Amino acid sequence: MQRQGEDFMGLIDEDEALIAAALKGSAYAWEKLVKRYESKIYNHGLRLTGNSSDAMDLMQEVFLGVYRNLHRFRGDAKFSSWIFRIAHNKAVDMNRRKRLMTASPKFSEEDDGDEFEKFPGKTNLEPENRLGNQQQNLRVLKMLKELSSDQRSIVELKVFQSLTFDEIAELQDISANTAKTRFYSALKKLKVVSEEQNVLS
Repeated sequence: MQRQGEDFMGLIDEDEALIAAALKGSAYAWEKLVKRYESKIYNHGLRLTGNSSDAMDLMQEVFLGVYRNLHRFRGDAKFSSWIFRIAHNKAVDMNRRKRLMTASPKFSEEDDGDEFEKFPGKTNLEPENRLGNQQQNLRVLKMLKELSSDQRSIVELKVFQSLTFDEIAELQDISANTAKTRFYSALKKLKVVSEEQNVLS
């Protein structure tokens, strides 16, 4: 029976194999590498910006950056950590250009929580379950918009990407203690927001 750790190492090995093939000019390997991470990067951007259009722009910028810099990936860290570092840097750049992360993300009526299902495709859930997922996704987005950009980023990386505080600290060039402080401060604020929403609902 294959252990969980072996499964994880298999994923890393597959990333490395795809990277090696892509660097040799394989379009198939590059497309497969993109497909492995596009939904994660898109949803990462959606939770940070609260806007499907900006999340799409961010995803495109990330993969353009990966494509241009793939030859610089040395394998010292996991590819997933490397690509999320690029995503973080691109999000910071977007913040500087559009001031989206310094202000609360703007949610349009079109951003109904269903945007999480755009990649890799629509699910086959029953209508009532699908509606429940959309409502839950929208609630998550609305709660995250109450956080500062730093807190929102920490929650995204810790909760949704399952990074450790050490990994988050390295990615954002902060100390692990700072990452922990921001995370627990964000959780405290989210608890207050959740309680307020329950009272008003």
